[in-house]
Amino acid sequence: MASSSIVLLFFFFLCAPITSFLTEKKTFIFRVNSGLKPSVFSTHYHWYSSEFTEGPRILHLYDTVFHGFSATVTPDDAEILRNHPAVLAVFQDQRRELHTTRSPQFLGLRNQKGLWSNSDYGSDVIIGVLDTGIWPERRSFSDLNLGPIPKRWKGVCQTGARFNVRNCNRKLIGARFFAKGQQAAVIGGINKTVEFLSPRDADGHGTHTASTAAGRQSFRANMAGYASGVAKGVAPKARIAAYKVCWKDSGCLDSDILAAFDAAVSDGVDIISISIGGGDGISSPYYLDPIAIGSYGAASMGVFVSSSAGNDGPNGMSVTNLAPWVTTVGAGTIDRDFPGDVVLGDGHRLRGVSLYSGVPLNGRMFPVVYPGKRGMLAASLCMENSLDPNLVRGKIVICDRGSNPRVAKGLVVKKAGGVGMILANAVTNGEGLVGDAHLIPACNVGSNAGDRIKAYVSNHPNPIATIDFRGTVIGVKPAPVVASFSGRGPNGLNPEILKPDLIAPGVNILAAWTDAVGPTGIVSDHRKTEFNILSGTSMACPHVSGAAALLKSAHPDWSPAAIRSAMMTTASLVDNLNRTLIDESTGKRSTPYDFGSGHLNLGRAIDPGLVYDITNDDYIAFLCSIGYETKTIQVITRTPVRCPRRRPLPENLNYPSITALFPTSKRGLLSKTLFRTVTNVGESEVVYRVRIESPRGVTVTVKPSRLVFTSAVKKRSFAVTVKVDTKNLVLGESGATFGSVMWSDGGRHVVRSSVVVTQIDPL
Repeated sequence: MASSSIVLLFFFFLCAPITSFLTEKKTFIFRVNSGLKPSVFSTHYHWYSSEFTEGPRILHLYDTVFHGFSATVTPDDAEILRNHPAVLAVFQDQRRELHTTRSPQFLGLRNQKGLWSNSDYGSDVIIGVLDTGIWPERRSFSDLNLGPIPKRWKGVCQTGARFNVRNCNRKLIGARFFAKGQQAAVIGGINKTVEFLSPRDADGHGTHTASTAAGRQSFRANMAGYASGVAKGVAPKARIAAYKVCWKDSGCLDSDILAAFDAAVSDGVDIISISIGGGDGISSPYYLDPIAIGSYGAASMGVFVSSSAGNDGPNGMSVTNLAPWVTTVGAGTIDRDFPGDVVLGDGHRLRGVSLYSGVPLNGRMFPVVYPGKRGMLAASLCMENSLDPNLVRGKIVICDRGSNPRVAKGLVVKKAGGVGMILANAVTNGEGLVGDAHLIPACNVGSNAGDRIKAYVSNHPNPIATIDFRGTVIGVKPAPVVASFSGRGPNGLNPEILKPDLIAPGVNILAAWTDAVGPTGIVSDHRKTEFNILSGTSMACPHVSGAAALLKSAHPDWSPAAIRSAMMTTASLVDNLNRTLIDESTGKRSTPYDFGSGHLNLGRAIDPGLVYDITNDDYIAFLCSIGYETKTIQVITRTPVRCPRRRPLPENLNYPSITALFPTSKRGLLSKTLFRTVTNVGESEVVYRVRIESPRGVTVTVKPSRLVFTSAVKKRSFAVTVKVDTKNLVLGESGATFGSVMWSDGGRHVVRSSVVVTQIDPL
């Protein structure tokens, strides 16, 4: 940099010193143009601490997926630094939340066959898990018979409270914790009475997700007798690196998450699994979202990133983690269930689910009461101190789902003298059920069953009931079913990109657990269990992370986009009754807004035939197409970019799904042509022919209709023209209509892309 520029930078700093000491300090993340570092500074840290803020205020230094730092400063100071010539962006630290066996077999994986065989179970692949840490002593993390750690690994086993270098091995090859953001944000710092200031997992979520992705084979696995069998992750021999970014009772902060992305990519991971995101379906723009920024940096360096879609379904537009370079995973059921039925005094038996493992009721009938019938909202929800012991003593109590934790409601009932609980879904929860390890005899029922039980209680002079716990049932049909809680489309940031990308098992998943808390995670639950059963898109995400590890091992030259494409274009659209996937919340047929491209099918993903690949330049063109200025794009990409003079269409990103948007302001005959390019990864001499399922009221044509590949020609492009007559266009309940474009070689390869057509007002 020229000396005059250096003088200018220092003149700016001297004229706008940080002097606000009376305002409360907060943590901010500063994206800095690292190329402007004056040569007088030997390191970026020296530059940041000398020119931008005092060294002790700096929490994290970012230099791999992101260039800049996080620091505790006053909002006034942050605003001053926002105008610094070298600062590209400033955003305040935000708190994120966790999106809280048999599933490998359900995905089509078999010992010594197919993808497990072709990939050696993922033994040469490293999965970085950004979560609550890990409980390293679990059998799921044994390194028995594993080969040497991959030589490219550069990570560490960070020591701390109850965690030392001996806790790592050839399976758990690295572990770090990121607490500086939390320590700065939480008054008094991290609560060490319930947490470990180390990679050790005090919550359980991280241990569960890590073992779901890559847990070793563990015989005689179960949770209090439920789901007994052999537990193993999707990629049982893949190596695990744990990055603890979430803390019990205080969540996950952006500054720590971004630091973990930085470290994981620098350490040498191949896959990043992150079951974390915003709540309430709210998504920040990509340039203000550290998960999107960190994921871009990872993907641009060849690291596949799998993320959870969020648990705010079945509401529309509830899907989170929307960046097109991230694989966003929704949740479906598997063919295993844990029925706990409510048997009423009138003989009716109503299906529910439960993981209760205590003394059963053995058919004994008890009076049933619904405290909410008197209009008391707190009592209907079984909130703390809301139940009248004179009303509920010796009875089974009906509690409505919502507000406080499901299992905690049972403790409220027990404290008031109740003998059992029926937990009823609200209308918004529909018929979606997940198992809970209740501490009293209890089961969860759907909205319709809840209404039926309440009607019985209201209309019968002496209502009685019992709960029949039926253990573990295998071979449930239909399965998979789209979980009611799974985040739904359309994409709230850019509806041109269909999200979620696909669904994977996320309901009642058995995986390893921490020894720090009981299976419910609540303070009063002192039970210990090696495995636990959880539900959420948090559980679906690591299934795809493990799948990506297997595909990466079998196809080392595939890019993250190619791996995602292989999973999306081969995903299944039918259940084990060979019927279209059902939406658990309604019992009706689901749509691509619910399942994306379908349910993960690893038996087909290993050999997809064609893939839709995407380069860094393609992603930059997409960011230009959605109106981001070059300075804003550089916040994400790290390097300066140039946008074309003519803005491209965001729909033309080479994504494996196709969405055509038409403005509601235009009427009559409308047409739009979109372009895609496919890469042949199968036999070299092959011809693919197109098959089209046009959405209702829409005409879709594809040119050319044949794609000829040879040993010399690996890529072919095609145009998809979508024509609608708004007078005849019939949009479904979700505001869209759906179809598909499929390429087939006449043999085993069918490469399917979901097609979505909708009308939407431009932003």
